[in-house]
Amino acid sequence: MELNEMIQILEGTITTKRLKHSLGVVESAKKLACIYKEDLEKVEIAALLHDCAKCLNKEEVLHLVEKYDILLDDIEKKETELAHGKIGAYLCKEKFGINNDDILSAITYHTTGKKNMSKLEKIIYLADFIEPNRNYDGVEELRNIAYNEGLDKALLVAFDNTIKYVISIKKIIHPRTIEARNFLLEELNEM
Repeated sequence: MELNEMIQILEGTITTKRLKHSLGVVESAKKLACIYKEDLEKVEIAALLHDCAKCLNKEEVLHLVEKYDILLDDIEKKETELAHGKIGAYLCKEKFGINNDDILSAITYHTTGKKNMSKLEKIIYLADFIEPNRNYDGVEELRNIAYNEGLDKALLVAFDNTIKYVISIKKIIHPRTIEARNFLLEELNEM
């Protein structure tokens, strides 16, 4: 399926604002892919589709979890917004014919991250944070680090920002994010 066809499907399933965000993620992900030498086609598809399940209501989420027998952990059950990556990966198979495990994994973990992320997973996670429509304190600094100082260094800053933000809104921090940060920190300290 061509990207234009995917966009047409997304126009009917996510909000205009979410589609604008997704197209911004494609733009940033492609830039990161060129800098860090990642497969451009995989990057474009994962970036475009990363939020394909983001606009589902709670009933739709529960229906798809049951339909696909998706295993949610206790935190994802309480904070269903964290489950949109896992659900999105299943929707990508069904609606978009995506069967590439690298793409599906990048979509699955774009919200929480995970230990020992692939380059594609890192790019999608970061692009989601730094796409041109994002406007929050520190985004310009994070863009600069991502584009000029290294993928892992930027990812560490993104994890730190996520953890601080989740604490500030009094929500549960997913252990995958902490594991991802700690794993990356150990890797960077070994260099």
